[in-house]
This record gives sequence, structure tokens and C-alpha cells, in this order.
Amino acid sequence: MAERRTVLQGSPLLPEDPKRIGDYWLASRLGAGGQGVVFEAYGETGERVAVKAFHERLAGSPRLRAQAGREVAAARRAASFCTARILAADLDGPRPYIVSEFIEGPSLRDVVLETGTYGGDDLVRLATGIATALTAIHQSGVIHRDLKPGNVLIGPEGPRLIDFGIARTDDMTLTAAEGVIGTPGYTAPEVLRGERAAPAADVFAWGVAVVFAATGRSPYGAPDFAASLRRIVADDADLTAVDEPLRTHVRRALAVDPDDRPTAPELLLALIGGADAAALLGEGSRIAAAVRPPESHAPDPSLHGRVNARAATSPTPTVRSSRACCSGSSARTGSRGPSRARTCSPPGRPAPPNPSTGSSRSSRPPG
Repeated sequence: MAERRTVLQGSPLLPEDPKRIGDYWLASRLGAGGQGVVFEAYGETGERVAVKAFHERLAGSPRLRAQAGREVAAARRAASFCTARILAADLDGPRPYIVSEFIEGPSLRDVVLETGTYGGDDLVRLATGIATALTAIHQSGVIHRDLKPGNVLIGPEGPRLIDFGIARTDDMTLTAAEGVIGTPGYTAPEVLRGERAAPAADVFAWGVAVVFAATGRSPYGAPDFAASLRRIVADDADLTAVDEPLRTHVRRALAVDPDDRPTAPELLLALIGGADAAALLGEGSRIAAAVRPPESHAPDPSLHGRVNARAATSPTPTVRSSRACCSGSSARTGSRGPSRARTCSPPGRPAPPNPSTGSSRSSRPPG
């Protein structure tokens, strides 16, 4: 079987990229999208972080700054064990940016495409880990609104949900101009109809993500985008690759009527076998910590081919998303408390300059 990928690999900085943002030296690109770039970066004492920097051409947009403010508010409100806590942010400067803890681990999308699909107990543990994170987020009053494999990182302590660029909290209001928000294929039927996303929309996305983990494809696979949407609203999901009893939970999560779906706590309760409510998150966290990339399922070489072929031949419009960056890009980052400084540079990378001594060990950022 191919060697498992357990370390996130960025791409080199481009000539036009800054070498430094705020107090952070930039080392590599982790992802990019229409509104910004996420960089691997290092602080003055060597701590590794992720920096989401919005494009300079958009820096003067009040809407962009408002969206960035919502992302910061939502991420700070969510529990740190299940997501990426914001470490710093500057939304008023010439190039707004957000800094968060770097989470060591690939996205669920990359694991499936590069290592293989999940099955058996591995799939149940993964589903439980994501449901635990979703429960904690909802109990914090946050609705993610863009849960998908690219926004689930398989970190050393279990799955983390990232990229709160289009999340909202209970006390936020949305304008009519924001329209339908989400990622095609993971967007709940009611949101596609123009209704406001509620926690049930995240539960629907959980079900789609679990099927992707088991198969490497959507349960609503179709030759084109429009046909896929028709299958979503027609409740025509292919769940044959998911074994019982997990299949029953996924089927309930994918119900067309949001009132027929379980809440995230109800879903987690069912997955862990009826533990009492007080022990719910603790048990879910214990299970989540055991989640790892699958070792017994060889990658399917056709997965990359199918994904690339669809990208080349089928339209994949984004549904009015206001996300800052591409899938899996934001916050390769959640905090388990104050950031722990590292005094050494990462292997193969020169150390940043020491501002207290004026040392010129290197004029380049790490990487």
C-alpha cells in the first residue's frame, strides 16, 4: 500500500507573495481561493501557525471585512478541541489577515484520495469524531454552513472542523444579498430552496461527508451538477457502501425535510450507543482521538482520475459562497490553549532572524 500522508505539505511561495505578514514569517502556501491565500507561517519564537491573508485588491471591501469578522467571531466561539482557535487577527490593516494554530494532519478529502477509503470500525470512529465536533460547535451557538471533507482535518487528536468563513452564530443576522451559501453536493435541500441554513443543514453535510469517506464520492453522484442537485431534492442517495447500523444514521441525516433529521447531539448519542447526556462529549472526544487515516484500505487509483475528469468536463459552480479560501485551506490551524513556542526551526528550513540580537542567520522566512 502507498505510504500514508500524515504531514501537510504546502507549495512554494510565489514571487508576488509577501515574505512576512504582521509578526509572522511566511513559509509556504497551504491553499488559495478567490478571496485570499492561506500560508504556513512561523512566529518570532518559531511557533508554527496558519495565516489566512485576504487579497489586497479586496481589502477595501466592507463586505469582505464584515465576513472576516464573522469568521473570527464564530471560530472563537467554538470549542477548541474540535476546531481551530484564532490566535490573532488584523482586519483593519491594508491586507486583513487571520492567524490560527497549525493543525498537523491532512484533510479528509486528501486522506481518501491519497490513502484510501474508510470502512468498518474506522468509518464508525470517523463518523463519531465528526459528529462530536459538530455537537460541540452547535452547543457553542455556531452553525458551520460549509462542512465537507476538505474542511475536516484528521489531526493527532481526532477530526477538527475548519474554515468558518461562512459560518454564523445565533446572534448574527444575514442579508438577503448573501443568498444560498455552501458547497454544491454538501448543501442541504432546504438551503438550495433558499431557506436559511439551520443546524440541520450541518447534519445533512455530515451524512454526505461520511459517504464520501466510505466511497470517495458523493451519495448523489451524477454526470453533471444539475442532475446531482435533482437527486438531493429527490432524496435519492446511494448508501450501499455504508454498513448498518451506521447506514441508518446516515439515512436519517440525509432526510429531505430538516425536521426529520436528528440534531447533532441526538446523532452522537445514537452513534455511541445511548450514553447519558453528561458523558456525551467526553465519550465522543475519546473516540475521536482514535481516528487515523485508514491503514487497511489501499487507495483507488481511479479516484483522482474521476475527480480530475469531472473537474475538466463538468461545471462545478460555487453556490454564492463567501468563503475566503479554497477547500481545506483555512486554519490548518484551533488551539489547545496558548500557543506553545518552538525555539527550533522545522527540519530543512533556516531559522527566522532573531529580533533581539540582530542575528543574520537568514534573511528568509522558514521554508
